[in-house]
Amino acid sequence: MDVRRTTVRDMRRSNRSVILTGIFRDGPLSRQELSIRTSLSAASVSNLVSELIAEGVVEEAGSVESEGGRPRVLLRVSPTFRYVVGAEVGETRVRVELFDLAMRVLARADHPIHSPTPAMVVKHVLAGLGAVLADAGVRPEQVLGLGVAAAGIVEGDAVVHAQTLGWDAVPLGQMLAEGTDIPIQVDNGANTLGQAEMWFGAGRGATDAVVALVGSGVGAALVADGSSYRGTRSSAGEWGHMTIAYGGRRCRCGADGCLEAYVGAEGVLGRYRELGGRGLSGDEEAAFVGLLDAVSTSEAAATVVTDTVGYLAAGFANLVNLVNPERIVLGGWAGLLLGERYLPLLREEVGKHALRQPYQQVSIVLCELGRDAVALGAATLPVLRLLRDGGVLPPRR
Repeated sequence: MDVRRTTVRDMRRSNRSVILTGIFRDGPLSRQELSIRTSLSAASVSNLVSELIAEGVVEEAGSVESEGGRPRVLLRVSPTFRYVVGAEVGETRVRVELFDLAMRVLARADHPIHSPTPAMVVKHVLAGLGAVLADAGVRPEQVLGLGVAAAGIVEGDAVVHAQTLGWDAVPLGQMLAEGTDIPIQVDNGANTLGQAEMWFGAGRGATDAVVALVGSGVGAALVADGSSYRGTRSSAGEWGHMTIAYGGRRCRCGADGCLEAYVGAEGVLGRYRELGGRGLSGDEEAAFVGLLDAVSTSEAAATVVTDTVGYLAAGFANLVNLVNPERIVLGGWAGLLLGERYLPLLREEVGKHALRQPYQQVSIVLCELGRDAVALGAATLPVLRLLRDGGVLPPRR
């Protein structure tokens, strides 16, 4: 058995990672607070912080009064040490956003799409990347990485299996890398949404949570004991393709009765048309808003929306019974549109289907970061690598 020894260098990088992660996630923090949080000695914290400051990764950010002593200097990750880019590959658009390391949006580019073929997606992501860098005056060598959120299962070296889009083992990472020297990471969109909400939004403080994405499609990020649960090959969280109705509606994945066929925007609008509903115009999001607005005047709209809330509640109840989360966070553009109007009803309906004890232990809330949190979550992929490496920059190609 090959047993790798932990070297002093490994330990030093691990300690740098712990300190940098604490500053990024919970900062600004003082050296004293870091020592308490990390259980590292004051001398170790001081030495490692001095290294990070000298390298430009961390900077001082003012001071606070202390009890009976000198003011404590606060530390934060330097916002302009490097920049990160997040791209959301949706079914109707590609959105690319540039962030500093305070995760503030510096530039944004949107490209509507009608047929999300791999070639079209790569074209728009690279065009958006060039546009946001030019708009903000940031050079490619200043960019830590490009994180891409895609639909479907993402395996190994950024290979995407998106059955509902007709993508079969698409080497998306490799295709993007042919157009840029910036390091690229790809993950499922529900996972990136979950990452953003767990770090910055409604999931903060929870150790066991589900972040549900409801848009054109449906997915979920599962967080267990503070860590993302991926399964054997990273396909955990395909909640939208759990069977909610045996022999039910045909889903875009080819199976019958999937939750996505009942609560995904495409499925909801399809059920409305099947009931004879009319009068919706515009793109999918505009049509979905029109459906919600028509509830008071259209029997078909009222029926479809009520049933959609019920199906979503049943899906949440299954999560409550199976996963026992302390928090369920509802996001995605369609999920937020539903939740903003029907969250109390949704909670009530979940209680009718879930076991009483785990239901009493769960809170059901809306995403706090808005409809564009997927791109923000994608941008955290290169940040996460930086934190894990203790501020050591990855090699450029």
